Amino acid sequence: MNAITFKGVNKRYGRMKALDSLSFHIPAGTLCGFVGPNGAGKTTTFSLVGGFCRADDGEIDVLGGDFDPWRLKGLLGVLPQDADLGDRHTPFELLFHLGRLQGLARQAAAEEADRWLTDLHLGDRRSKPIGSLSHGMRRRVAVASAMIGQPALVLLDEPTAGLDPVEAQSLRDLLVKRPKSQTVVISSHNLDEIERICDWIVMVERGKCVGQGSLSEITGQGEWAIWRIAGTAPLQALATALPDHHFAAENDVIHHRAPPSANLDAASQVVMRILVEHGIGLREVRRGISLEQRFFNRSAS
Repeated sequence: MNAITFKGVNKRYGRMKALDSLSFHIPAGTLCGFVGPNGAGKTTTFSLVGGFCRADDGEIDVLGGDFDPWRLKGLLGVLPQDADLGDRHTPFELLFHLGRLQGLARQAAAEEADRWLTDLHLGDRRSKPIGSLSHGMRRRVAVASAMIGQPALVLLDEPTAGLDPVEAQSLRDLLVKRPKSQTVVISSHNLDEIERICDWIVMVERGKCVGQGSLSEITGQGEWAIWRIAGTAPLQALATALPDHHFAAENDVIHHRAPPSANLDAASQVVMRILVEHGIGLREVRRGISLEQRFFNRSAS
């Protein structure tokens, strides 16, 4: 089952075409990274899923049907990039109110509001006006506002923007530990962060999907190995031992690409043996290319 499916979706703002026959899907229960350059159509896509605007044409399926605020009540949470919170309310008041709107009973809404404030290290700010909080604290309250009630689908636009490293890591941990039935879609320019926590990737550019799949598929973890060595790469020996594999050297790095039918684990044992036989030290090995490199190579893929 997919949490979100787009088929041939178009959206214009005047003469500007924000989405151009956009088609992609996000499986239910995934932690999805929705990535692309500025102007790629990420915010417009989130706006369509969240019901803030309508597509010109195409098909959009959200949790098994068209957008309907009554059907999706309690099932959808959204964090816009520039979420504006009411300054005069306290974090607890805001989260309690949103929990009630998501369908929680009064006690459950209060308990969950306090749980999120504790998990996001804001317990001591529970009763302070939101207007008195720092930017990072306000951002954490905004994230909690999208997550409260454990909606089936959550859209987070740059959730860690403005957070210090400790708080950003704490939030990443909470997202990874979410209920496995919950689908979370993160739009972010921080590709290293996306690679660390997401298991599904959708890449968009100029309103089109230019790549989608599991993180392993997108980064080629079953196909590529990157070896950083101390010494000169024994390319001839590697090519002789693994003739169907491709090897290339760049400074102290060996790029190893296996054919589709190959067992990369077994091939890596052969590479290790040859490095040892040639007295070459191993400093680092990585499966797959980085998401950042895949992103920069997207036009050629």
